[in-house]
Amino acid sequence: MKPPGPKVVALGGGHGLYASLSALRRVTDRLTAVVTVADDGGSSGRLRRELGVLPPGDLRMALAALCGDDEWGQTWRDVVQHRFRSQGDLRDHAVGNLLIVALWELLGGESGQAAGSTVAGLDWVGRLLGAHGRVLPMASVPMDIVAQVRGADPARPDAVVQVKGQVECARTPGAVLGVSLVPTDPPACPEALAAVDDADWVVFGPGSWFTSVLPHLKVPELARALTATRARRVVALNLVPQPGETDDFSPQTHLEVLQAHAPDLRVDVVLADRGVVDDPAALDRAVKALGGRLVLAEVAAPDGSPRHDPALLAQAFVQIFAD
Repeated sequence: MKPPGPKVVALGGGHGLYASLSALRRVTDRLTAVVTVADDGGSSGRLRRELGVLPPGDLRMALAALCGDDEWGQTWRDVVQHRFRSQGDLRDHAVGNLLIVALWELLGGESGQAAGSTVAGLDWVGRLLGAHGRVLPMASVPMDIVAQVRGADPARPDAVVQVKGQVECARTPGAVLGVSLVPTDPPACPEALAAVDDADWVVFGPGSWFTSVLPHLKVPELARALTATRARRVVALNLVPQPGETDDFSPQTHLEVLQAHAPDLRVDVVLADRGVVDDPAALDRAVKALGGRLVLAEVAAPDGSPRHDPALLAQAFVQIFAD
């Protein structure tokens, strides 16, 4: 019988978390995704504003990433990712978003907010999809990201402005200096805290650095758990800068920003694609400043697109976990 593999918690949201989960589900049967819940745009934002629920979009994408490669898994992955193309109220709503919110309402009673209904609803969707792992929100309430941005106003290039909301953070020009959350002390998901405490490995990234990766470290309870856990910590770096967020960032700048947002966090391994690191010595110094070691591997898609290849990324994780 195949061994179950290490207990891994992957943090993030959106396409970056989708990439890491697509790789990690090939490596271990004990996988938990802890997902940011600050989206305020598109289908997720509409459901959040209308129903007062957590934005389901990043949760849906994580569940889709955990679908198997068989016909059942791929069919349900396509179903939950499908967006309606009408010109009416359903336009651009993702089927999976509606399915998740429907389960929250059914399990939550009249208010739709019964304790445990959020996690139970996600578990039900995971069972339907045959997901290879569990998906949890990082917090129990929706939140907003607040970013400090320099250079948003061309007339005042050195001025720092405050931008609220994930969509506005992504579309505002300039250099993001840091992020915070509203509310400042949201209740962390208890199941997410338990998963971090019980993990063998915790994986940060890849993903939008300021809006998908760093927000986990701004939830006080979750940040304390990530600092105190006995698990070893891996940071998987992006292949290219994120337009509007990390323009002109070097790989080591990502780590410096991580350290600024979580000074007490220590990192065991930093994984980067060998082909995108221009200055390995500088990156190695930044990794050592966090207490870790640098692993360079080929993890980019062979077609040259700026995305991780799931099979190559899985191989890199296998090697890291074995070492």
